[in-house]
Amino acid sequence: MPGHSLLTRPLSGAGIAGSDRRSAGMVRLLVVGLLGFASGLPLALVGQALQAWLATEGLDIAAIGFLSLVGLPYTFKFLWAPLMDRFEVFAALGRRRGWLVLTQLLLAGALALLSLLNPAAGLQAFALVALVVAFLSASQDVVIDAYRTDLLKPAERGLGSSLTVLGYRLAMILSGGVAMIWTDAQAGSGWSWPQVYRLMALLMAGAALLSLLCLPRLVKAAAPSSVARHDVLGFLAVIAAALVGYGVTRLALAPLVDALLAPLLAHSGLAAALQARWVDLLGLLLGMTFTLPLAAWAARRARFETLLNGLASYFARPGAVAFLAFIVLYKLGDAFAGALMTPFLLKAMAFSSAEVGVVNKVIGLWLTIGGALLGGALMLRLGLWRALMLFGVLQAVSNLGFWWLALHGQGSLPGLLIPAFDWGFVQLRQATPVDGGLLGVIAFENLSGGMGTAAFVAFLMGLTQSRFSATQFALLSAFASVGRVWVGPLAGVLAESIGWPAFFIVSTVLALPALGLLWWLRAAVRLLEVVPGAPLED
Repeated sequence: MPGHSLLTRPLSGAGIAGSDRRSAGMVRLLVVGLLGFASGLPLALVGQALQAWLATEGLDIAAIGFLSLVGLPYTFKFLWAPLMDRFEVFAALGRRRGWLVLTQLLLAGALALLSLLNPAAGLQAFALVALVVAFLSASQDVVIDAYRTDLLKPAERGLGSSLTVLGYRLAMILSGGVAMIWTDAQAGSGWSWPQVYRLMALLMAGAALLSLLCLPRLVKAAAPSSVARHDVLGFLAVIAAALVGYGVTRLALAPLVDALLAPLLAHSGLAAALQARWVDLLGLLLGMTFTLPLAAWAARRARFETLLNGLASYFARPGAVAFLAFIVLYKLGDAFAGALMTPFLLKAMAFSSAEVGVVNKVIGLWLTIGGALLGGALMLRLGLWRALMLFGVLQAVSNLGFWWLALHGQGSLPGLLIPAFDWGFVQLRQATPVDGGLLGVIAFENLSGGMGTAAFVAFLMGLTQSRFSATQFALLSAFASVGRVWVGPLAGVLAESIGWPAFFIVSTVLALPALGLLWWLRAAVRLLEVVPGAPLED
């Protein structure tokens, strides 16, 4: 009867089924949050936490910028993602979970090995192991992205992307912010960076155990139909092409750039070390223009079918190339400003490690989480295209905050005093002042960045097809990583050449082309949207 409460009505079969669907949906969303945590933990350890370690060892800004190239696997992970689409490593676990457990166990071992090395004593060996960590982290991301894309229903993608951001930002609070408090000798716990990395290795081993025991199995989907031998040989051919490209760059192209540019740079007024960095940077870019076409040719000749078919399936979509351009550009300004944020705050602005850890890594990342959750909620009302546009504008404006901070320095705004605390796993041994300007700039940047990331992840999921989800999502997220990885060398050289205020103006300008392209693509992006309020149906 109309007057009866729902609590007094007998449960129908449809009601029970609806409740089961909602419960299953909640489990799916919880799972992607946990996987986001596993994804974010090693990301900071080859990014800003690694930069903080190198800064404390006395490396210069340009050298730290070049060390950001250890993140190169994030931009090329689509080359081995097809193997993860094509093969199973542990049949009993399924295609996705098997790869996930394997990569997480290997990550734990690589982080433990990195903790045994000293970057000041042997930078080349240290960089090589950091590169292995980044390779395994990127491989884990391939599997997590594919698993999440296969697991979530279309209407769950907005909240799912928000919870993904929540999970990996929580992990980055631990491996970035809390770690910097741990390593502050005066106000923090006085840990060494090797101790931090050993703890993170243990956490990754725990993530592998969780993936083994707790993740739900996916409905078995058909793997790409290809000849296994061709895929293995194709991958080896691409690796061989990359090695050839590296050799040609090192032995021929880099000396050529040096011979052409040395006379020009000699009259530039730049320091000799900075001139060498510019030569290295341009040699690297020239080497990539040679290596990438060579790798593509090798993949075709070796009939790397899963890669070629996955890419062909994506590029058959109308506007595929324009979408890739947008993916590269959307986070470019944000990535450029953040490429050297930790050394900027520690070395140029002279903030303490504990202050940077509390503001930039803890408070800031919590605001990023809030921004991601707010972004996911707003997407339900705004839709995908309007969310991308609004959040993109906010991201661009936030870069001007760092320009202001670089101009005015410390003490421009009233600050706060963070009292000493001891939470067991982390402690602040003495009250630490927090600069008001730093707090305001970081708050706005992280809030807007979190909203932009939530919309961006939902956009990437909307572009993938389940049969090739690992390959295609790896391709798209690799393009999204171009800014974060490749701007590092340029950012370091440019910051030393033109100064920090001009550097942040450049980062703001670099955010504008994406907004123009998004306006041009508005009709195509709206086709990816789910109607707001659509039910979460299985």
